[in-house]
This record gives sequence, structure tokens and C-alpha cells, in this order.
Amino acid sequence: MTRIDAKFEELRASGRKAFVSYIMAGDPDIATSLEVMRGLPAAGVDVIELGLPFTDPMADGPTIQLAGQRALETGMTLEKTLQMVRDFRAQDDSTPIVLMGYYNPIYNRGVARFLRDAGDAGIDGLIVVDLPPEEDEELCLPAQEAGLNFIRLATPTTDDKRLPKVLQNTSGFVYYVSITGITGAAAAEAGDVAPEVARIKAQTDLPVIVGFGIRTPETAEAIASVADGCVVGSAIVSELASGKSPETVLSFVKGLADGAHRA
Repeated sequence: MTRIDAKFEELRASGRKAFVSYIMAGDPDIATSLEVMRGLPAAGVDVIELGLPFTDPMADGPTIQLAGQRALETGMTLEKTLQMVRDFRAQDDSTPIVLMGYYNPIYNRGVARFLRDAGDAGIDGLIVVDLPPEEDEELCLPAQEAGLNFIRLATPTTDDKRLPKVLQNTSGFVYYVSITGITGAAAAEAGDVAPEVARIKAQTDLPVIVGFGIRTPETAEAIASVADGCVVGSAIVSELASGKSPETVLSFVKGLADGAHRA
């Protein structure tokens, strides 16, 4: 059982919804992003998604793209991202961490070496947005064998024919993308999300967490009320991008987490 599995079992037992937050490793610099990361659990974050900077983030909107550029410009690498996780784990051995990014840096390191290093650093799961289910033997299945969850995204365009394929080797949780398009775009609507979450849950026992388009505590509460929890990324990254202090950013995160936990 991974930390992710244990966290969702704990949340389910207490009747609570999950709040998942995303930050980009190394944005705006390594020290600041590590300080924010270390403060996330106390701000109410149940699972941390840590972005791995990449030069061609095709699924991300301008907010996350710019965060990745800032991180790369400060010299952030895959190795430094793993070190950031090790530094976090020195103080926190329980909060689940999901590494979210693209396959190229992983491929360049070598899958076997990457999975060994990721597990040793304390990463619990992976979201790799440019590897479809047809490529599961490339990384998904080796990751599961190495004890890491491999979390897949479902979208409004994932129809009933495609959904079983998407869910086939998914573990940890299902990340439902509430809107079509890139990150940081339109606002999520609970009325649109609810039937889609029900459709996914009819085919899997995994928790369904909804992301994209959540920027306020009210929206976090509304979305979490129709799912097993919600994810916020671009709104948090925007707070960091505006130059706000880690304390101010974490206060913003706490408001979102409180909203999700009210659901």
C-alpha cells in the first residue's frame, strides 16, 4: 500500500474529501518552492502534486508553462527535483507526493534508474500526461511493479468506449479533468462534473479527484462535494508568480483546503 492508498483509506474512513495541491518544483526558486512544499500539509493539503519542469509542456496553460520556464531558468533539473523530495521527506514521511510531468526527462534518465531513484527519494505516484494507455509497458507497468501508483487522467472527451482502457492499469486515484483544453482555463462547474464523476465511478473503485478550473474556496467545496476531492494548481502557481511570500501563498492554500474539506 502506498502513502496515496493509505491517505485515501484514511479520508474515506473519516468521511472527508481530499484536497490535492500542485506546485512546480523550483518555482520561483528552489528554496522558496521547498518552503512552500513543506508548509502544504499544515495548510490542509492531503496529497502534493509536484510538477517536474519541462521545456515543452503541451498540456499546460500559460500559468504552468511560465512556472516551468522560471524553474528551468534557475537551473531546476530532474535530479534537483528528486533532491527537493528528499529534503521534504527529511521532515515529513507521511504526506503523499505525486510527481507530475512529461516522459522525456524520465526516458533520458532511464526508466529503471528513474523508478529506483524516485522510490528512494520518497515519491509515491506518477502522472505522466504524454504516455497513453497504449504505452503502459513503457512506464506505467514498471512503475506499479516498483511500488509507485500510476495515475491516469480522464477528460470530458473520454467516452464510454475509451474509459475502460484509461482505467485498466490506473492506481492511486483517477484525475478527472473538468474542462476541455489546457490548465488554467475556464472555471469548473459542479453541475457538469457530477454526472461525469458518477460515470467514472461506475467503472472503478478508485477515488475520483477533479482538477482544472478551481480557483476559490467556494468552487473547491462545490467540486469536492460531487467527487472524492479536488486539485488546485494554476491558482496556487499564480499566487507564487505574483511574488507573494510563502506565508501568504500558504494562507491562500489553506482557504482552498478548508473549502474542499467542508464538502
